[in-house]
Amino acid sequence: MGRQPPSEDAGNSGPIRRGPAYPAAVEKLIDEFAKLPGIGRKSAERLAFYILKNDEATANGLARAIQDVKQTIKHCSICWNLADGKVCGICDNPARDRSQVLVVEQPKDLIALEQTGMYRGTYHVLMGRLSPLDGVEASDLTIADLVKRVKDPASNAGGVPITEIILGLNPTLEGDGTGLFLQHELESLGVGITRLARGLPSGSQLEYANKAVLADAIQSRQRMSGS
Repeated sequence: MGRQPPSEDAGNSGPIRRGPAYPAAVEKLIDEFAKLPGIGRKSAERLAFYILKNDEATANGLARAIQDVKQTIKHCSICWNLADGKVCGICDNPARDRSQVLVVEQPKDLIALEQTGMYRGTYHVLMGRLSPLDGVEASDLTIADLVKRVKDPASNAGGVPITEIILGLNPTLEGDGTGLFLQHELESLGVGITRLARGLPSGSQLEYANKAVLADAIQSRQRMSGS
């Protein structure tokens, strides 16, 4: 007789129970990486295996860097930029024009502007922008601190009175709405209010520009010298 098939009750008849794909510590590391913005499960796994395959010194260096940034980095008490002390290096620099304040949404916007090397004033970081649909109101931003800097020179860097506020907000619906709100809050305080110019970037072509860029270029047109 040929071999008989095993009976249904022979051995473990149920489905195989699978445990975690990785040891618990690795799973936890992957889960933590996956919480980072823009990081999916696959990317989180690659980052976890990068840590695993490197030596202990590399992993400990990363861990210490994360601990240090959480323990030492704060927001500047004047402008809300990132700082490793009470006041950031920009507000603390007497060579900057402290009467001029460029308002941005986030510290990363400030860094982008600083990298141009074209601006010598100071900044104010709103830590976001008005967005009623997302529940972000004026009280959630640092608008009150900006108004205080304008009203009370002692609150500004070096105790210098502010003469110009430059709106450097992102050219979005929320950014423009935030700019209009700031204009309404500040225009009665006797401070000049300007905004960063918008329009066609150098080297671009009209046919490839969208309508919003072209509209900004027309509205922000400048007089030619000598005309």
